[in-house]
Amino acid sequence: MFKHMHNRPLSPHITIYRPQLNSVLSILHRITGIALSITLLILIGFFISLIFGEEIFTIFSTYFNSVVGKLIMFFSLCGIWYHFFAGIRHLFWDMGYGFNLKWVELSSYSILALTFIFVLTSLLI
Repeated sequence: MFKHMHNRPLSPHITIYRPQLNSVLSILHRITGIALSITLLILIGFFISLIFGEEIFTIFSTYFNSVVGKLIMFFSLCGIWYHFFAGIRHLFWDMGYGFNLKWVELSSYSILALTFIFVLTSLLI
């Protein structure tokens, strides 16, 4: 019945496809958006813990002052800056600008550099 489907070429699989910087950054933009939503829920829980008294607030404070909590907040800071700068590039793309391969590569490296600079600046303040 579907004899013609046996001779169809297969699309490149993830094991043979070499990801480009632009595609990796695009996927990372989506991942940071999801991760920042989860972080926002944690921060909302922190502020809600103020309502329930000192004991619950102490639990959240202990969590945020632990190594795990500080790592989560550090990566959230990285995610905020990265998502911000990648979002600006996506806004330009939505307006039809910056699709030239030279500009795509330049904007990719610019996003990474600006993220690094702003994360470093945020930590020093």
